[in-house]
Amino acid sequence: MTPQVMGLPQAAAYDAPMTFAASAPRPTGLSFGDHLRHWRQRRRLSQLDLAGDAGISTRHLSFMETGRSTPSREMVLRLAGRLDVPLRERNALLTAAGYAPLYRESPLDDPALAAARQAVELILRGHSPYPALAMDRHWNLVSYNASVPLLLASADPALLQPPVNVLRLSLHPRGLAPQIANLGQWRHHLFERLASQIALTADPVLADLLAELQAYPAPPEATDMRLDGEVLGIAMPFRFRTPQGMLSFISTTTIFGTPVDVTLQELAVESFFPADEATATALRPLLPGT
Repeated sequence: MTPQVMGLPQAAAYDAPMTFAASAPRPTGLSFGDHLRHWRQRRRLSQLDLAGDAGISTRHLSFMETGRSTPSREMVLRLAGRLDVPLRERNALLTAAGYAPLYRESPLDDPALAAARQAVELILRGHSPYPALAMDRHWNLVSYNASVPLLLASADPALLQPPVNVLRLSLHPRGLAPQIANLGQWRHHLFERLASQIALTADPVLADLLAELQAYPAPPEATDMRLDGEVLGIAMPFRFRTPQGMLSFISTTTIFGTPVDVTLQELAVESFFPADEATATALRPLLPGT
């Protein structure tokens, strides 16, 4: 039987409806040129580089950035594609240029996303007895399988009240941090992932989250995965102390490959696999019937 975890449902966790935390307010008033310059500079491209990628003149690009030229809808989308702008921000570019948003942002319970919800739940359910969870763009917990609460018994109940932020729960000193045997490695790994996400999305909520996590107490020393310049192993392990002994996992992240909905693009599934036979053996009996 799955133990009760405050703030989280019991065993049939993957049957709970998936919901998202409210989005942070978006800044307004920026012109299309401001948006375009921001993304070009964020991608470390000169006007010459971006103009060449988009097949336009540098003069035309400069005029769009300064507001002397109004882009067509097709041009906005072309530039957004070359700059790898997330769908949410492509809508902001279109709006700033005077066009209607192109990409819908559906609530996860929208009937249009039924197939996507079923796909996510199939992944979560099928991954038992190993942990798997779904998160939104701010790392807030959306859904999870019945194995996840087994790892959370030691966490402060306050950190398990929704919305549950997965990174905060993992690294907070009253969360899972005391049980993570390789906390230094795992902390550094999560910081790198979050920093990469911030570089891609320019999301201020994520930037604030990174600053918060970096302020948490650091472990006295981190174990280096390198030896004589070589990286050891094949993937960063997540080593977790439990009453069943030390559990060691490697993880994969699954995203939808061709989303045209903002919500769907921002949904990710993290699946944890046993990194050794001892972990697999320890977990199998915990969820009978899986």
